[in-house]
Amino acid sequence: MKTKEDAVRFLKEAGTYYLATDDAGQPRVRPFGTVNLFEGKVYIQTGKKKSVSMQIHHNPKIEICAFKDGTWLRIAADAVEDDRREARKSMLDAYPELRSMYDEDDGNTEVFYLRDATAIFSSFTAPEESVTF
Repeated sequence: MKTKEDAVRFLKEAGTYYLATDDAGQPRVRPFGTVNLFEGKVYIQTGKKKSVSMQIHHNPKIEICAFKDGTWLRIAADAVEDDRREARKSMLDAYPELRSMYDEDDGNTEVFYLRDATAIFSSFTAPEESVTF
């Protein structure tokens, strides 16, 4: 049985995943690379100045898709901003290479946790597996 930890591990190992948002009825998809497990929740990170941030605030329903080793992972969730310094610091500690662009106290770094998430692991060679968190 798959777990949210399996989903996080998959996204980290894939390196790049694709995040889909809604931009006033127009889907927008872009590559992302940050994912972190903090206080039992799955987090992603962006900058408040980016259009993706504005889109998530307008409509928090997102989807994530990643592919590796013949398996793909799709996650549908609501992205909920966590404005606590500890959450931002945890993400940046997990991705120290981002510190050249972001800081937990810069007023721009933003983290979201995934709420009411369903992760589906699929491939052509194995039965589909899913986990909710």
